[in-house]
Amino acid sequence: MIGTQERTRIALVLGATGGIGSAVARGLDSRGWQVRALNRNAEKAARAEPALDWRQGDAMSTRDVRAAAEGVDLIVHAVNPPGYRNWGTLVLPMLDSIIAAAKATGARILLPGTIYNFGRDAFPVLTEDAPQNPDTDKGMIRKEMERRLKNASDAGVGVIIVRAGDFFGPGAANNWFSQGLVKAGKPLTAISYPGREGTSHQWAYLPDVAETMIRLVERAENLPRFAVYHMRGFLDRNGTEMVAAIRRAVGKPELPVRAFPWLLIGLASPFVPLFRELRKMRYVWREPLRMPNDRLLAVLGEEPHTPIDEAVATTLRGLGCLPVEAAARPNAGDRVAA
Repeated sequence: MIGTQERTRIALVLGATGGIGSAVARGLDSRGWQVRALNRNAEKAARAEPALDWRQGDAMSTRDVRAAAEGVDLIVHAVNPPGYRNWGTLVLPMLDSIIAAAKATGARILLPGTIYNFGRDAFPVLTEDAPQNPDTDKGMIRKEMERRLKNASDAGVGVIIVRAGDFFGPGAANNWFSQGLVKAGKPLTAISYPGREGTSHQWAYLPDVAETMIRLVERAENLPRFAVYHMRGFLDRNGTEMVAAIRRAVGKPELPVRAFPWLLIGLASPFVPLFRELRKMRYVWREPLRMPNDRLLAVLGEEPHTPIDEAVATTLRGLGCLPVEAAARPNAGDRVAA
């Protein structure tokens, strides 16, 4: 407390130019947080998002992260190497820099988690405490990230992890929706679907993920020191509902659906790291999956949930696949409990 007024809370967001990082940064800013962001080109980033307090530095540098984290209450870890390049050498050192800064400042760490640290043995009903036996290199790294965060929490660092299905949403470029189902930058002539009819799949709309994470941060003092929650998100129950939502958004009920080129992915995977990881993750499209959110509901009472037609239309507009007026037809901003 400063006098009779509450001290302004400060957050450091790493990855504030990415999809989930920017959504969390904007959400915290709208709630009165002072939001810092670390970037290797802070001047350029500030021109694009002037509301944030940009700091020059590299998330790989423990010194840069520690300096940017001075006096913060929260560190949001939303930074990843693009295109699966150098994951094995970059991801864990970045996390170690964040953990070191959190230990030095007393800040809590907030991490958007994924399903990739789980193998098919944890399916079809994936709970927070399911065994982590990942099938991919990326999954092994994700598992190790959570192990290091758990160790940090045992040493006194507060940690919140929100795991969700495959991301989609405005500003999210590196995901299955924007790189698999549709082609950005032009009107859709077809949908490419990696799964098969009859197999359920979990999706998560980025604005809903960000809102969920922020609501948990607001209740952080009442959470366990190592707090992990699953989002239900949008459950495509039979592998056809996301396709149907895209068709409705573009107004083309007969828009063709083509099989994802798994054979070509397999042939190119020895030469392209991205394709190699995509091929290994094929199981998430072949195995049914459902993520119960009971633990989350026990804390929040509801899960933020944007109606799927609005979420898909907004995403397609952001990808340049829809004119603005077409994507604006649903009621913007409406969220309902899930």
